[in-house]
Amino acid sequence: MSEPSPDVYERGRGMDAHNKVMREIRGLKEKHYDPHEPTRVWIDEDNTPSGVYQSLTIILNTGGCRWARAGGCTMCGYVAESVEGGTVEHEALMDQIQVCLDHEAENAEEKSPLIKIYTSGSFLDEREVPAETRDAIAETFSDRERIVVESLPDFVDREKLDDFVSRGLDTDVAVGLETATDRVRRDCVNKYFAFDDFVAASEEADAAGAGIKAYLLMKPPFLSESEAIEDMKSSVRRCAEYAHTVSMNPCNVQRYTMVDELHFRGGYRPPWLWSVAEVLRDTADADAIVVSDPVGHGSDRGPHNCGECDDLVQKAIKDFDLRQDPSVFEQVDCDCKATWRAVVEEETSYAMPLAN
Repeated sequence: MSEPSPDVYERGRGMDAHNKVMREIRGLKEKHYDPHEPTRVWIDEDNTPSGVYQSLTIILNTGGCRWARAGGCTMCGYVAESVEGGTVEHEALMDQIQVCLDHEAENAEEKSPLIKIYTSGSFLDEREVPAETRDAIAETFSDRERIVVESLPDFVDREKLDDFVSRGLDTDVAVGLETATDRVRRDCVNKYFAFDDFVAASEEADAAGAGIKAYLLMKPPFLSESEAIEDMKSSVRRCAEYAHTVSMNPCNVQRYTMVDELHFRGGYRPPWLWSVAEVLRDTADADAIVVSDPVGHGSDRGPHNCGECDDLVQKAIKDFDLRQDPSVFEQVDCDCKATWRAVVEEETSYAMPLAN
């Protein structure tokens, strides 16, 4: 795993301070999880370089992200849903896959051409998903067309990806880059690697015959609304040089996180849906498929506007994801847009949030 540079890991400061706080917050977790059941599974539609596919999305319940166990990212609560002990056996992980196949059989008329597998950590980290399991999963889905697996850059390796590529699957690695700005990733997200590591991972994937899907995070803590918008616009364009798909995900407030602590004290508001629309509209000409999935939209803990227009804007975002047509945003409007504009113009990192 990449090592944080000394200047950001000085004891009691920088990442060391973030990690100490995150470990204390995550220590409050009480619920425990069944290693034979996936965290989540659902069927959806996704835009890919080969067209729009029905997708089966699987979040495996593993021992959790290695970085999160050190403290981890300020906004990520997924480690709180992981199995205790750090390891899930091969047989239990394959039980989870069977649960997902059963869900698909019960809820879809046909098999999904696209499989997306996440672990809330790194699927390619063999401490989370052993090589034996990775190979078995590749064989299980060898009759599908495309597969996406999630990983931090450290674990992207052409030999691991060959399990999927050699079986004829169009293979993508989803990397949680969060932002192309190293300072924001380090100081706001508390993620240890640099943009150059993401570039190196993209080159390794390309050598394996696989592609890259970059995940970005809109409005981590400590950024104003305008700073978050500008960071996403520049990040989408930089990522489009290395990834065929850029998924720009608005931050939501998850339990057992620093963001949750800030939100509880009135120090954090998730991004406006108008901000999401603005980024998508502005970067529609980027050389990549640019999509967004505002999880928890319309709720106080998720990306939201005034409450009256949230569903309409969310529908426009989903429409854009599938058609990549920015004109969809011209069809939605609301009085609260004036408030959003005022927030973008006036809010600063030292006086936020200006509106709820």
